Amino acid sequence: MTSTAFLAYIPSPAQGVWHVGPLALRAYALFIIIGIVVAVVWGDRRWVARGGTKGTVLDVAVWAVPFGLLGGRLYHVATDWKTYFGPGGRPIEALYVWNGGLGIWGAVFLGGVGAWIACRRRGIPLPAFGDAVGPPILLAQAIGRVGNYFNQELYGRETTQPWGLEIYERLDANGRLDPLNGVSTGMVEKVVHPTFLYELLWSVLIVVLLVLVDRKYTIGHGRLFALYVAGYCVGRFWVELMRDDFATKIAGIRVNTFTSAIIFVLAVAYFVLATKGRDDPATLKSNDDDGRDIEDSRDSEDPTGGESADGDAHADTGETSSEKKAEEEGSTRG
Repeated sequence: MTSTAFLAYIPSPAQGVWHVGPLALRAYALFIIIGIVVAVVWGDRRWVARGGTKGTVLDVAVWAVPFGLLGGRLYHVATDWKTYFGPGGRPIEALYVWNGGLGIWGAVFLGGVGAWIACRRRGIPLPAFGDAVGPPILLAQAIGRVGNYFNQELYGRETTQPWGLEIYERLDANGRLDPLNGVSTGMVEKVVHPTFLYELLWSVLIVVLLVLVDRKYTIGHGRLFALYVAGYCVGRFWVELMRDDFATKIAGIRVNTFTSAIIFVLAVAYFVLATKGRDDPATLKSNDDDGRDIEDSRDSEDPTGGESADGDAHADTGETSSEKKAEEEGSTRG
């Protein structure tokens, strides 16, 4: 099979890792970082627009991101444990996050735990926070999928569709097969469904729908976040049916298919049963806002420096009165 037979197909990148001296620049990590930055910046704007305190999203992200990365990796290793702990597996590679492998369900779960801790510290409701950051998180997921493209991973079954993705043979510097860290030889191994691209496009569509729903209706109390989860699950369920790479299965069905279906039902149930309407903006203020407001009001009321300034003012007034009285006495005597 030669690459000239697939001129109409989507080519894969020649490599996903670039070495600059001792540093390895990985596209997978780069797009995850870009996604996190976009989510924090956009999420903070949405949080402030709903009545929250500026900078809160970054404070929460300091907790949520590490928890999310840990949860994503734990879920991936747990659902693909044979790769690391089965025959021929290398357990140490379970720690190699840079080689790819983050399960979104574990990332959302433990990331939510980290966000809950941070929200309690700030004195703000987690459901309302989730409504603000839900669309940005999903956009970050979409951006992260570009990293899968560079890694030549998360693709589907072979196809002859014109938008099929070419998967290249990649070799390392010693000529050994290395799909993640190697460089393409130009030889096409197979043409597959770009399921990572399907998920990316679906995620962007759901982001747009969430923003439109949020503008038209008074969605709050975590219900918009539930819509994000439910919408993503629909797309992920469909994508999982198109994949045929190795995965842990239950009754012949991929475990992520079960997970998507179960979480979809839970998300819809929450949306139906949760409190309706929008959260009161007063409840979204962080617990350190009152102190800042008092300090700001003092500064605005007394810009010259408090009691000493008042004392000087009284002294000046007294001096002026004395001089005026002396002048009046002088004129009378004359």
